[in-house]
Amino acid sequence: MGEYYQLLRRDLTGSLPAPQWPADTRLDHYRDELAPAIHAVLRMTQDQGGGRVGHLDEWRQQFVTDAEYDPTLCLVASNHDGVLAVAQCWTSAFIKNLAVHPFAQGQGLGRALLLHSFQVFKQRGEPYVDLKVLESNLRARQLYESAGMRFVLRDIVSKG
Repeated sequence: MGEYYQLLRRDLTGSLPAPQWPADTRLDHYRDELAPAIHAVLRMTQDQGGGRVGHLDEWRQQFVTDAEYDPTLCLVASNHDGVLAVAQCWTSAFIKNLAVHPFAQGQGLGRALLLHSFQVFKQRGEPYVDLKVLESNLRARQLYESAGMRFVLRDIVSKG
């Protein structure tokens, strides 16, 4: 039996809630020197149902070669311990990965980063932003739905 994902969408035309960041959180975006730390957080959470993330060199190269990869749309939250959470967004108004380091989960970082992503796309003039979530990932679906994302379609996860 196949696994299903849901495509969710957030309308950005109305007013958006402001992110509430945990104390000492710094906001940044992709820079080459942060690449290994950002990549590590993305890889760490892909087993929990995050999207597939390629090897570091291949992933890093996409910021140079792939028009979907914009360093300013790879949003990074960190503190004195290092990179805590990453929202890797694509130029097509799509949130490719939202990953929170396991030791930083449950502090509202995922929600804050999600809401921040909405604001970034609204500032870029996008009417909406999309993401895909595994149907079985209830924790993520609750977060996205509580942030105003709405179901668009259900599809089977293609292998490969």
